[in-house]
Amino acid sequence: MYKSQSITVIIPCLNEEQGIERVLSRMPEFVDQVIVVDNGSTDRTSDVARGFGAEVIREPVRGYGRSYKRGFASATGDLIVTLDGDHSYPPDAISYLLEAFLHLDVDFLNASRFPVRDRRAMSFKHKFGNWVLSLAMSMLYFRWVRDSQSGMWVFRRSILKDMHLESDGMSFSEEIKIEALKSARVRFTEISIMYSSRLGEIKLNPWRDGFNNLFFLVKKRFTRSGR
Repeated sequence: MYKSQSITVIIPCLNEEQGIERVLSRMPEFVDQVIVVDNGSTDRTSDVARGFGAEVIREPVRGYGRSYKRGFASATGDLIVTLDGDHSYPPDAISYLLEAFLHLDVDFLNASRFPVRDRRAMSFKHKFGNWVLSLAMSMLYFRWVRDSQSGMWVFRRSILKDMHLESDGMSFSEEIKIEALKSARVRFTEISIMYSSRLGEIKLNPWRDGFNNLFFLVKKRFTRSGR
């Protein structure tokens, strides 16, 4: 519990044996539920997670969004915190984010990676791609979003029931923010965090995923479900 709010942390993983150990070893004690969604790992990710007391859920169908939707279905906390299993997002920043979330009295808090202070954490190509996607999202939805692709968020579990989350892939990260921005009842804001270089293999394909995410932004904006 954190100031009378129960906390669930959800971590999607695909072969993150090295990173998940570092993440879970730094998990704050006040977190009530830690869910690791194993998205078909072939290494010891699940075993390591269970060793740290995490609740491990298997999602055999590959996909970033698919993993999160599976995790959301098992979450019990009042507030949900997300981060990746590669140790690029700081677990010890969870208390900082929760404090900001409660102080600002919002419903969805996006942890922006920008400005990137660790030069090793993100290449110029990735920075430029993130800038293009964030600019496109901001223009399409008339609200400035600094980091549309961030994978670390804090939000009230209660807002999920009104969201129409369709993406099973990497575009899920921008979609959940779009759904938060679209709702007049959801208060949305961003604050910056320290972003670090990941541990383990890189799974993101910058060109393929970047174009797919851009296409998804346009499609969601101009289809009936995206209005």
